[in-house]
Amino acid sequence: MYRTAIEQLHKWKQKKNKKPLIIRGARQVGKTWLMKNFGQTAYQEVVYVSFDHNQQMKELFGADMKIERIITGLELYVGRKINPIDTLLIFDEIQEVPKALTSLKYFNENAPEYQIVCAGSLLGVALHQGTSFPVGKVEFLDLYPLSFAEFMRAMGKEQFVELIEKGDFGLATTFKQEYIDLLKHYYYVGGMPEVVVNFAENYDFNEAREIQQGILVAYEQDFSKHAPQEVVPRIRMLWNSISSQLTKENKKFIYGLIKEGSRAKDYEMAMLWLNDCGLVHKVQRVTTASLPLKAYEDLKAFKLFILDVGLLSCMVRLNQTVLLNGNELFKEFKGALTEQYVLQQLKTMQGLETYYWTNDRGSAEIDFLIDTGKEIIPIEVKAETNLKAKSLKTYFEKFKPNISIRTAMTDYKQEEWLLNLPLWGILSKW
Repeated sequence: MYRTAIEQLHKWKQKKNKKPLIIRGARQVGKTWLMKNFGQTAYQEVVYVSFDHNQQMKELFGADMKIERIITGLELYVGRKINPIDTLLIFDEIQEVPKALTSLKYFNENAPEYQIVCAGSLLGVALHQGTSFPVGKVEFLDLYPLSFAEFMRAMGKEQFVELIEKGDFGLATTFKQEYIDLLKHYYYVGGMPEVVVNFAENYDFNEAREIQQGILVAYEQDFSKHAPQEVVPRIRMLWNSISSQLTKENKKFIYGLIKEGSRAKDYEMAMLWLNDCGLVHKVQRVTTASLPLKAYEDLKAFKLFILDVGLLSCMVRLNQTVLLNGNELFKEFKGALTEQYVLQQLKTMQGLETYYWTNDRGSAEIDFLIDTGKEIIPIEVKAETNLKAKSLKTYFEKFKPNISIRTAMTDYKQEEWLLNLPLWGILSKW
């Protein structure tokens, strides 16, 4: 399995003044596999330590922050000397030992020769419980489920990915039915590594569903095990309402649909918890299209997505027979899966902030606005082949962007002010 994040890890290794690296991401998106694969392919030695239910590590890091003593303890733990020049230290589930998180500051300041990569599924949750965090002393890498490009590679379709990455849509369009079929499978299977690996080996949609259901059960168990007990019912209610809220015509999240009479303040902690776990993506509305978009957030209006399109299709109980019905899949649930898919691809692109825009009257809406730091790119998502772009035209006339994108089940076409991008080509360079 190939993950593009491995390239970021290799860039990190080449840095002269690198800091300990923390990989953030939801449970089961492949953090442990990525760290181990990186260690095995880029270093002579790997020291892997999981802090989950590890009393020895709690005691080792609980005494003091003397790095020499900690290294000696790690050497005793793994039974060999640690040479910092060619050894990668992997600290997994680091949130389970908060003092280990704190120690990264002292590694950075007093022993920068040690190369450390860490991960924690519930890291964000740990930080909101008062854990001392080494601000400015660590680097971050965000890991998400496999993108559509990574999914295609896992299915043995590397050349299909390369065509799109090169922007050769002339040749790619010749094979568009294969892209469409792969995209249908991605909508159903999604990008959770365990599901993708199983599907690539067995091509069994039922097995894929069983694994997805197991993942969703594990997430629900996390709610009970790790969240404050008084918040757990609201986390569950909020989590279970996301799929139905996305299937509305207007996908703005409404607290009152979770439970009649509900207000934002009733679910603040639940929302924070799901966000900290990496299970949801919150896309805020902006009131205008000016840089930086964050300065123009409407904090009361947002859309809420989950981390993976396959898990969403499992939650809404999408039947696999829909895969056979032409392109009906892309219109299912009022395009909810399609919007989830596009957002998921945008999340894997580095250096982008994602928002959405509606005008004050609510008569025009752009599904996603991308802040690249240098410009703002509007993206209109069409689940059907209907190519009316009334909202995008309204936006263009008001804000005059350099590039406007409409993505749908149509072929690639560059118009005067509009780039038509097929849904299966969203991973291309614009």
